[in-house]
Amino acid sequence: MKDMSTVGRMWHLYKKGGITPAVASMFDPQNAQHMAFIRSFMKEQRKNSLYEVRLENMEAVVFDLETTGFSPYNGDEIISIGAISISGGFIKQEETFYSLTQPKGKIPEQVERLTGITTEEAAKAPELITVLREFLEFVQHRVLIVHGSGHDKHFLNSALWKTSKVNLSHRLLDCLILAKRMHPKLGNYSLDALLDMYEIESDSRHHALYDSVMTARLWGKLLHEVMEREVLTLGDLYEYLSH
Repeated sequence: MKDMSTVGRMWHLYKKGGITPAVASMFDPQNAQHMAFIRSFMKEQRKNSLYEVRLENMEAVVFDLETTGFSPYNGDEIISIGAISISGGFIKQEETFYSLTQPKGKIPEQVERLTGITTEEAAKAPELITVLREFLEFVQHRVLIVHGSGHDKHFLNSALWKTSKVNLSHRLLDCLILAKRMHPKLGNYSLDALLDMYEIESDSRHHALYDSVMTARLWGKLLHEVMEREVLTLGDLYEYLSH
């Protein structure tokens, strides 16, 4: 037989990128390439140790997701990803990432009103796996910073597992957790409350890129305060947060 059998093709592709890309490539070779990239990227990421990096020089990416709800394991989906690069407390305004992602289902009306993203608009967006690859290419191996990591990390992990059978392996810092550690009696640690506390102008809330920019400004304020407490490296910060 001149044509490679299905089993033979699967084995050939398995050796090149793993069973998940192999299965997908039977239907979409481009998606198989995205999967292989994501799996390889996460494997390399696990080798990185950044504990000695000084916070004042730490290269990081602040990101935010907009989603159709609160439970990625019950069918809710990512509909946009926004991110901005920072170095220490300096925001790199020219280094941003933003993309809508194409959901499988309809966006609820209340989410459309909140985010301004309509079902019709999102239907024209790239598939989730394409956006994940582009996002990881933007992030590279830098630290990730977010406000309210429980929500965003769960959605990212769900998306990575659904598309590529891997979990997020980046170092991740949460402005909400850091604010709680530094201001234990504050009571309200929502992004809006912290922006108000630090007198950071709030603009276009619930847009993933603009929320990332505001979170980056909040990180700069928190970073300045925590460094005044002799927390100077990423390792110091993890130790500080563990108490």
